[in-house]
This record gives sequence, C-alpha cells and structure tokens, in this order.
Amino acid sequence: MKQHQQCDLLIVGGGINGAGIARDASGRGLKVILCEQHDLAQHTSSASTKLIHGGLRYLEYYEFKLVRKSLQEREILLRAAPHIMWPLRFVMPHDAGQRPAWMIRAGLFLYDHLARRKFLPASHGVSLRRHEAGAPLKGDFGKGFVYSDGWVDDARLVVLNALDASERGATILTGTECVAVRQQGEGWHATLRSAQHGELDVTARAIVNAAGPWAARFAAVAAAGSAVDAAKKVQGLRLIKGSHIIVPRLFDHPYAYIFQNPDKRIIFAIPYEEQFTLIGTTDLEYTGEPGQVTISADEVAYLCQMANRYFNKQIDAGDVVWTYSGVRPLLDDSSQNASAVTRDYLLECVENTPPFLNIWGGKITTYRKLAEEALAMLLPRLDVQASEWTAHAPLPGGDLQQAGALIDGDAFAGFSRQFCARYSWLPVKIAQRYARCYGTRAEGMIGKATQLSDMGEELAPGMYEQEAGYLADVEWARSAEDILWRRTKCGLHCQPQHFVRLQAWLQQRASVDAVRARH
Repeated sequence: MKQHQQCDLLIVGGGINGAGIARDASGRGLKVILCEQHDLAQHTSSASTKLIHGGLRYLEYYEFKLVRKSLQEREILLRAAPHIMWPLRFVMPHDAGQRPAWMIRAGLFLYDHLARRKFLPASHGVSLRRHEAGAPLKGDFGKGFVYSDGWVDDARLVVLNALDASERGATILTGTECVAVRQQGEGWHATLRSAQHGELDVTARAIVNAAGPWAARFAAVAAAGSAVDAAKKVQGLRLIKGSHIIVPRLFDHPYAYIFQNPDKRIIFAIPYEEQFTLIGTTDLEYTGEPGQVTISADEVAYLCQMANRYFNKQIDAGDVVWTYSGVRPLLDDSSQNASAVTRDYLLECVENTPPFLNIWGGKITTYRKLAEEALAMLLPRLDVQASEWTAHAPLPGGDLQQAGALIDGDAFAGFSRQFCARYSWLPVKIAQRYARCYGTRAEGMIGKATQLSDMGEELAPGMYEQEAGYLADVEWARSAEDILWRRTKCGLHCQPQHFVRLQAWLQQRASVDAVRARH
C-alpha cells in the first residue's frame, strides 16, 4: 500500500544546500521532508577541495561581493563545527613569470580586510629560503606569501546539517528519488520512489529544488506538472567538472600551498589525513551524466605536472592512491574560461505557482547564508514568521565549549586530549579520529563500550562494528562506500576485500532488521 505524508517543505537534493535549508527550516518550526536519490553528499558536495574560504582567486574576476560574503561565513562556520573545520595557513610561492608581487600583496590586503577577521591571522610575506614551507619546494622559489583560510570535511558537514535537521523534526530520505511533481490546489503533490520503501506520496506547501547538477532536469519535471515554466533559467546553468588526486605525503609541515600556473589557473596542495597530500582542482566543461563523472588520464597528468613545477619530489600517475571528481552546477555568466565562471548563486522563486524555489549555483562556504536567503523568500509565501537562528548555533558535535574561542586550535586540542584520556583503552589514532569525526557526539557513538572488544569485530582497518552500526542507524549510511569514503576516510587505508566484508556485514544487518520489523 502506497504511503502518504504531508509537509510544509519538500526539499529535493541531499547535498550541502539541501541539507542546510532542511536544517534552517526545521529549526524555524516547518515540517520538512528531504529526499536524496543516492547518499547524502554523494556527488558535488563530497568532491570539493574541502576548503572554507573566501576565494582569493575570485578577486581577480572582481567578485568582491561574493568574496566578502564568503569571508563572513568562514568565521561563522569555523565556530559552528570546530571538530570538522579548522584554520589552515596557505603558502603561495611567488612565480615571477605569473602575477606580479604587487598584485598579490594588494589582493591579500583586500582579502584580509573585506570582512571582519576575528580569529584568523593576517597575511604576510615570507622568505622561502628560511621558512619551513620552503624546504619541499624547488630552489627557484625564494619568496612567498602566507595567508589564512579554513579546512572542512565536506561530506561530514552535509551529514551534520541533515542530522541537526532530523533532530529538529525533519524526515531525511536517502536512496529516494522524486519522480513526479504536479500542482495540487495551493500546494504540490510529489511522488517519491525508493528501492527500499517503494513509492511515497507527499503533499507539500512548497518545494525547494536543490538537486545540484540535476537541478535543471528536476525543474523540467516540475514544469511538466504545472501551468507555468518552472525551469525558465535552465539555460543559465553550466556544469563544470573538478577532479582531485591524493598522493603519499609530499611534505611534513602543517601548511598548505596555493600554486599559480602558466595557464593562469591555481591548484592547491593540502595536507590530507596525516599520511597524504590532496592536489586539485581541474576546471573542465562537462556534458555527461553527473553521477558517472570520473577523472581522466589527462587531468591526472595535468595535476602531477603542475605540482612538479613547484615540489622537489616529483610525482606521476603511479603515485596516485585515490582520485575523486565532481560536477559543479555553476551560473552561466558567459565566461569563456571555465575557471572564471562565477561561484555565486541565484535563488529563483517561480511566479504564479505554489512556492517552488530553484537553487542555481553556489559553493560550500556560503551554504548557510544561502539557506537563510531561501527561507527569507519562502516564509512570507507560507505566511510563517520565524527568526534566523543558525549563525550562532553549533552543528552536532561542535559544542566543544560554550565560551568564545571555539576555533582556537587549543580548544579542539584540549577536547581531543580529554577524550583520548577518558577512552585510553582505544588505540590513540582511533580515539583521535573519533574526536575529529564526531566531536561531543563521539561518546554516544561509543555507547557502553569499556574495552576495545566491546566495539565488536574490526570490519576494515580502524572500522569496528560499533561505529559502522552507529553510522547506519544515525547517519543514514547504507553501503561500505558511504562509510569508508564519506562518513569517514578510512577507505584510504583499505583493500578491496575490506569493502566487500563491510558491505556483506551491512547487508546481513539490514536483513536481520527487516525480519525483526515484520515480526
């Protein structure tokens, strides 16, 4: 028998924008259903360079408003989740053949002052012959600049927004596609389809199209079910492919690098999961199926070549231990160069229908502000009054301390030390990962365990049954890939047999749960 649910807001898309809007709306008392055809953050939102940043290079394209907004959000987000986000210092070696030093200094001055900067230190010049970040670089680079931005575990950021939304009353449906939409009186009727639960009819007062690379396609589905064109801006969306490579660690210090290249693009080289270096990204036009995007051999060669311009230690395709690619749905501003396409967003509330909001474009750093602006457009149309609240609310696990200096490095370090001491029976590396991954929620994940054997069987390196079960029960993980690549990065330390073993355990567990549910 087909199920039926009612809600104020149906959100289609479980990336960062959809999850952020679900959280904000639920916190304002709206009844929310979010559906995601695959896993949370499975596509664009887990394929970023993993930075909370203003976008230094956007200054070159005069995107001052976007940079200022992003810098303001950087401060807010770093306070909200200091377990999965933290400050990162970037070193930019000066290449005399690229942008002149005066231009870089001017850009960094703007970057430091476009928005209030309470926590992060200002930029300054350095001698790479004396600075520790100069040692891994070729001797050609004697001068550089250092500035601040932030790091984020992007996939976990999405999950924590969805978790907060769920705890505030939202229904989160993963593996669930919205296959049909039609106007029904003063609202919408949607049909959701899931391999696990079959079909679900939803009656919604408003719909948000946060489908990312699929946004144009879903807007067309909605247009077919309404009297007006819900997809009038479809032609203004441009799909840009970005790819990254992971290689064994190229340097031992905590700084990241931003490199200028002869093609005027920049790439980052960032410390990653202690033993690795993350290098990216590319920017290429993409016309294929967004869910099937993969890195090409040419992209791997390009990223290796650009890194090799700067580092003493040379790399090639044989050094790459993992890659990931995503498709960014960007606003088409007629830029011929894919790198120059704006990273700003446009919210379009379709006229002459019940509220239907299209989300075009955007970036991780501005997701919270986007959600606020989305609610500012929707609430009057729903005749609801509710105040903004997310700017000062920590994300799940982020309440490391209630005082001001939440993003001070010592704040997390202190929490981590206390956590490791309390759970001294855990291997130190695992305890540290739990603190980073779950923050104050780590205690709930561990449950009543008092010794390592209580955590169950080790299904993959560092991944015990207790954690895997928590991720399945609380964080919507349904596959080994969900757990080992998005909820954690344990996949970097796994062999194929570990994925097979974890997947078999999850399937067996799901079968047992299904039998219990029937009885």
